Amino acid sequence: MQKIVDAIKRHYQTVLVILGFFLVWQFSVMIFQVREFILPSPLVALEHLFLPQPDANYNWPVHINTTLYEVLISFAFTSLAGVAIAITMAWSKLINDLILPVFIFLNSLPIIAIAPIILLWFGYGILTNVLIAFLVSFFPVVINTAAGLNAVEEDLLDLVRYLHASKWQIFMKIQIPNSLPYLFTGLKICSTMCVVGAIVGEFIASDRGLGYIIINSQYTMDTPPIFAALILVSVIGTALFELVALGEKLLMPWHQTETEI
Repeated sequence: MQKIVDAIKRHYQTVLVILGFFLVWQFSVMIFQVREFILPSPLVALEHLFLPQPDANYNWPVHINTTLYEVLISFAFTSLAGVAIAITMAWSKLINDLILPVFIFLNSLPIIAIAPIILLWFGYGILTNVLIAFLVSFFPVVINTAAGLNAVEEDLLDLVRYLHASKWQIFMKIQIPNSLPYLFTGLKICSTMCVVGAIVGEFIASDRGLGYIIINSQYTMDTPPIFAALILVSVIGTALFELVALGEKLLMPWHQTETEI
């Protein structure tokens, strides 16, 4: 019961901090009379979501659904592929030595530099944005999960080997449970990086999505839609992060994470 109360207090404080941030933002714009094209107030930005605008009447549900779909698909694909690759690397040292340098090489490439190549290969559309999000976010999942699978005490391994446990039993009974904290750490990083990747993809290769609104509004110097889109992007990223954190609590109620929001 005390843990539930503490969790409510933490989220209550978080909500107050967020509300305080928006209040400071709103009153700062009003007091200092900041021009709208420089920094709109949050109310003005949110008006673009709910009220028709004569300057740029975006179809917000279509753009929100596009970005949300790209983020969820890329997160699901990255999670499954990343965990599968990490398990393969932990199972075989030879495979680990072969593919780890390739992953390091790919991760060292600026995504903004290889995004045009992906665009040339796959063209405009959701697939390109999902691939860009995958390239941005898969590395933390692979590295964290592989580290968790390998971070087992040697004394424990020696004990179970002495008891004639098979490699499969060691893997399923010891290495997999041991990797869960590392896995969820990687998934939390992935949840935010997928959002970043999807937005970058929409900057380059999309005519829909919140990233498209941001880049299109930049060309016309229409600032309120940019901030409205940024607020929505933050909401999507935070919601996905919290969903992963909830899964962590359900699967590992004994584990106290230090990265809770």
